[in-house]
Amino acid sequence: MDRSGYPNNIYATKAYTWKTGASAMQKLLITGASGLLGNVTVKIAQEKCAVTPTDIVEMKHPNFVRIDIGDSERLCSLFQKLKPGIVIHTASETNVDRCETEREHAWKINALGTHNVAKASQKVGARLVYVSTDYVFEGQKGLYAEEDTPNPINFYGLTKLEGEKQALRNCNNTVVLRASVLYGRHPVKQDFATWVINKLGKREEITVVNDHFNSPTLAKNLAAMALEVAAGEYRGVLNTSGCERISRYDFAKKIAEMFDRDANLIKPLNMKDLDAWVAKRPRDSSLNTKKAQSMLRTKPLNINEGLSKLRKELEE
Repeated sequence: MDRSGYPNNIYATKAYTWKTGASAMQKLLITGASGLLGNVTVKIAQEKCAVTPTDIVEMKHPNFVRIDIGDSERLCSLFQKLKPGIVIHTASETNVDRCETEREHAWKINALGTHNVAKASQKVGARLVYVSTDYVFEGQKGLYAEEDTPNPINFYGLTKLEGEKQALRNCNNTVVLRASVLYGRHPVKQDFATWVINKLGKREEITVVNDHFNSPTLAKNLAAMALEVAAGEYRGVLNTSGCERISRYDFAKKIAEMFDRDANLIKPLNMKDLDAWVAKRPRDSSLNTKKAQSMLRTKPLNINEGLSKLRKELEE
């Protein structure tokens, strides 16, 4: 075991091999396909290969399969039937406060569900890409590298860390991707960036914490990185968030600037003064993406690059 408490081989630095075309992934299965990341990953991937989107929430797609990842028997049966070569596992309970108050629910999806997906992937010889979070860290120093020891301070982070362990232990061809503050275009769901855009668009005043730091990640950028990694050979953990550390308050100001909103409507406050949060948040869980920047053709985006692409997405 290494200092993180993981098996020694999870930080292996096997050289990345780029592959292109449908031959790299003949059959791709995506869990959590109705979510922000899953939805955009399906859209990008289906242009290159056969994709099976799965979720417990119905979505319009000719290959969609409704399934609960907590049902291990049915999940294994589905994998045996479809024989996917790649599994991108985005299904997760990401509501941090709900995870804190509904722990059995959070554990079933984030830990047990990931265990089931990993076991099913191993049985059919699939490569597994598991999407995790910066919240596996306690947030004392920020700019965490892949080798830093996780130490979550809330139940969401704990369940996602357990998901990482389950994925790496139960499927021998696994890569864990850590991201932070996902934002992007979705037909229904709202994230932090679109919330800010909509609120300021209505001339509503908002309060945003100014001492909470992350590495905001455009979902489309993460999806492209996930697909590139899926077609490669790297195994272990890789930080694939945006490449810039920023406070939520400054991120909101950048959003206002990019979308021609009135930044004066954004009011700062400290984390300790925010009563709305049930679960503790790490003060600075930003991620170091130097490894991804050196390995991947698809580079992690900075704030301006990500927001510029988001604006184009929303204008389409």
